[in-house]
Amino acid sequence: MPQNKVQVPRISDAVAASLEKRILEGSLKPGDRLPPERELAAELGVSRPSLREAIQKLASKGMVQSRQGGGTYVTNRLESTFFDPWQDMMGSHPNLREDLLEFRRMLEGQAAEWAAERATDADLQRLTQAFAAMNAAFDADDLERRAATDIDFHQAIGEATHNALIGHLSAALLRLMQDNIRLNLGELKSIPAAISLLKSQHAAIHAAIVDRKPAAARAAAETHIDFVRESLAQSLRSAARRETAERRLNTEFSASSLS
Repeated sequence: MPQNKVQVPRISDAVAASLEKRILEGSLKPGDRLPPERELAAELGVSRPSLREAIQKLASKGMVQSRQGGGTYVTNRLESTFFDPWQDMMGSHPNLREDLLEFRRMLEGQAAEWAAERATDADLQRLTQAFAAMNAAFDADDLERRAATDIDFHQAIGEATHNALIGHLSAALLRLMQDNIRLNLGELKSIPAAISLLKSQHAAIHAAIVDRKPAAARAAAETHIDFVRESLAQSLRSAARRETAERRLNTEFSASSLS
């Protein structure tokens, strides 16, 4: 009677799984370049042909791609499948912003709670670094830097949950909200009390996670998103009023030029 043979995994499959895990957990992010072939093969303890085969497996899944000029880079496929269609619809259906913020409240509240429960020392160190960078950006008059560090802080929380779906959904959601975050911060930068509120809200989230207080972390994150929702609504109303005023001014200027 023939015996079933033990299936020994191919080295390239094991290497591909190892690299895929790094992408899933966020150790390798979209846009990151893989280390040079020689270094990566030595790090993983495999031959370069096995490494090349593994990278080709990931490329066939769309997880990495080679770029002109050399180098293999992580793609944003895990996020773009969510991001791309919703970005198009956001432009056509502005009311989706409110649904998006409602979903963000749910996601970030849960993320903060789990981060407080699950974050490792390395996660907390990374979160604290992101928090410090964000505070420095908020103290400087640099809107782009404020928006970028704000996103980095919230993404660090998402990844500290050690839930791959939350980490990648959070990244996609923050990309969708990037223009709105920039608009909101632009409107608020002229209001010192609002900036102070944002900083205190972020501080409350950071402190609750570092002190490992899950309920407090969730409450702080939800309070922050509630403030963001209201201030963004005000920002959009202000932007609409400015556009209306400019159209009126241009109409009056055109009429006076013709008379």
